[in-house]
Amino acid sequence: MIQQLSPGFLAYLGDAVYELYVRSHYIFPPRRLADYHNKVVSLVRAESQAAFLSNLHPHLTEFEKDIVRRGRNTAAGGRRRISPELYQQATSFETLIGYLYLQNPQRLNQLLGKLNLNSA
Repeated sequence: MIQQLSPGFLAYLGDAVYELYVRSHYIFPPRRLADYHNKVVSLVRAESQAAFLSNLHPHLTEFEKDIVRRGRNTAAGGRRRISPELYQQATSFETLIGYLYLQNPQRLNQLLGKLNLNSA
């Protein structure tokens, strides 16, 4: 059933899942809302997602790399503020997150744990 979902849908879902993960990560210690928001926004930007995908790539299985390729190929239009290549990488990252959220949450948590958000 999940194989029937388009990479675009998986990226849409993955974007929401990843943002919730980042927001949850930075809840503690409490801080000013503006500081919290700025940190979260910096990590959910396409540039950060592309960098995280690059860091995760050596840890991905061949099947997961195929999901990433499917996501890259679905990223037709991009934002004007970034290059199409960067937009494709970010969409690939989101597609992988969306797929793993539905198919293998344990693996998703394992990969998200490798992101080292505290140093970003």
